[in-house]
Amino acid sequence: MTPATFWEKRCTLRRKSTYSGIIPVVAQQLHRENIERVVKEALHVSGVSVRELAAIATTVKPGLALSLGVGLQYSLNLVKEHQKPFIPIHHMEAHALTIRLTHPVEFPFLVLLLSGGHCILAVAQGVSDFLLLGQSLDIAPGDMLDKVARRLSLRKHLECHSMAGGKAIEHLARSGNRHQHTFRLPMQQYRNCDFSFSGLQSLVNKAIIQKEKEEGIQEGEILSCVKDIAAAVQHAVAVHIIQRTYRAMLFCIKNSILPSKNATLVVSGGVASNQYIRKGLQTLADVNDFAFLCPPPRLCTDNGVMIAWNGIERLRAGLGVLHSTDGVRYEPKAPLGTDISKRVEEDSIKVPKLKKKIRWLAS
Repeated sequence: MTPATFWEKRCTLRRKSTYSGIIPVVAQQLHRENIERVVKEALHVSGVSVRELAAIATTVKPGLALSLGVGLQYSLNLVKEHQKPFIPIHHMEAHALTIRLTHPVEFPFLVLLLSGGHCILAVAQGVSDFLLLGQSLDIAPGDMLDKVARRLSLRKHLECHSMAGGKAIEHLARSGNRHQHTFRLPMQQYRNCDFSFSGLQSLVNKAIIQKEKEEGIQEGEILSCVKDIAAAVQHAVAVHIIQRTYRAMLFCIKNSILPSKNATLVVSGGVASNQYIRKGLQTLADVNDFAFLCPPPRLCTDNGVMIAWNGIERLRAGLGVLHSTDGVRYEPKAPLGTDISKRVEEDSIKVPKLKKKIRWLAS
């Protein structure tokens, strides 16, 4: 019997339109129209009735306010009707713990969450015990790659017209030459574990405008060097992520937050399915004697399974299981765990030159 039910569909509610992204009011309406059917289908497939559930787990933070509201209200109605315990779930905690559904990973472990909405480095010390080492100060890597893909008009490209933006960048980059363009890496002067992608996006946009002038084409037309730009952008994103993760590893070992032997790096979120970025992180883990683990691709993006699993973890540990839902609210913005990013910055750890350690970067 599954001791938690789930409902989490936000990432599937992207509307393929000229907006090329999530429209909150449209997402809210689609949630309202589909939530009951989705829950009924989940129960039917599992062969479990609502009365057999041990608890009901639902995402309450962070996320789109309008969508969170629909899910929370529906869940609270179920809780009241069937007198079930309620487990509010932190979206990013669920991503971080998904790996324990597929692998017997012991706490503590280093986790890197990469998606269209988040970029976070944290140490998972327990089911609801996290140390936040760093996060994106502006946009997330998936969001940046999507925006670059839109600026390059990749929906018009014959090879990737039906692909999502980040996937299109990855596809074209495979046959591109990243050495044809060099983009300055973000935050090189800051010895912390925070990320920034908006400045990199601006540099890429300037390079695209320059190339359009050189080739005499208008915005919306496909550049002849589009594959090279895709490769260079993907590489810059990968190196930025790898550098910050490297510092997190060194910080955790230095401060005995992780064991000096047999430590683990877990990478999750939609961008974790990018094979180029994953290969770089795998190599980083190998040279530092970290085990490297990723959930299967179907569990990397937002999904109901991760919410249910987080509910199971909390139920087993007896953490955050509510028998009264008075005062339960959704939170569009919510930090993950205890923020120790200032400690990371104070340690000012210099990351060794990556090319000397990771041959992948020099290829």
